[in-house]
Amino acid sequence: MGVFVFLPLVLPLTALPIARLAERHLHPRRAARLLTTVAVILASCSTLCLGLLVVVGTAQLPGNPLPDGWSDPEVREAVPHDQFFGKAAIVALLVVATACACAVVRHHRFRVLAHRALDSSPTRSESEVAVLRDAAPYAYALPGTPGRIVVSTGMLACLDPAEREALFAHERAHLAARHHRLLLAVRLAGRANPLLRPLMSALTYSTERWADEEAARVTGDRRTTARAVGKAALVSRRSSAAPAPPLPAFAAGPVPRRVAALLVPVPPDRRWPPALTPAGLAAYVAAAGTALSALSALNAAIALFLVLKAATPL
Repeated sequence: MGVFVFLPLVLPLTALPIARLAERHLHPRRAARLLTTVAVILASCSTLCLGLLVVVGTAQLPGNPLPDGWSDPEVREAVPHDQFFGKAAIVALLVVATACACAVVRHHRFRVLAHRALDSSPTRSESEVAVLRDAAPYAYALPGTPGRIVVSTGMLACLDPAEREALFAHERAHLAARHHRLLLAVRLAGRANPLLRPLMSALTYSTERWADEEAARVTGDRRTTARAVGKAALVSRRSSAAPAPPLPAFAAGPVPRRVAALLVPVPPDRRWPPALTPAGLAAYVAAAGTALSALSALNAAIALFLVLKAATPL
């Protein structure tokens, strides 16, 4: 196993160059899917390697329930400096598990409370759009069965009919593409490995741009969509009472860049950027780092499995 067990813990650094370049040079749909895939694979590999280190670390603790053979010298030699890293990995994995659990609970709690509030609202409606009588301007997609678009009267008052149509098309795109799942996956990846946290802001931007482009396609007017995004962000920033849900929201992400992107043609929706471009080179670096991380984790897992199998009494 050797030092290969540590590589997946630092190889997420290879995904950072693709984050900003994907926002600028890839179609938002491709960028969101690429960032999510890379983040999930790298986070899974780093978590697996923490688990392998935990196995070695717990084998050294007195009174552990593991077989006695797992603390043999052969096992200890499978990981360099096992006495330090093995025990440190126990704490690290507990922190990762706690952070991921908190993120999932917060996400689920907000959805449950939001649906419960809609069901008990005096203006309860079974339609797709739930309009709340609230002066604070906000709008977001609330996934569920069925998915709902939650918008306040304060937000609707700031937009004209054409801009409202763009807003609803934007939120429908979030629900149809299940962007909340992509955001939750990358949020958990960032909890599993802090080096992946910069991908969260990149994914937030990409999903918002994806929904912006769908809204522009449905309305047939990119300028109206850009105007709606800009106005919604402006009034939301003026109001400190607007909620900040852990879900796709209409005024989320770097709004000036979103507006500017809607005023120019969208990047082509190709499967992979050309190799001799900044985005292409970054994509290949991220792909190589992801493949190397997966191979390193697999190599470490197989090596440790063979050592533990040999050390386990029949």
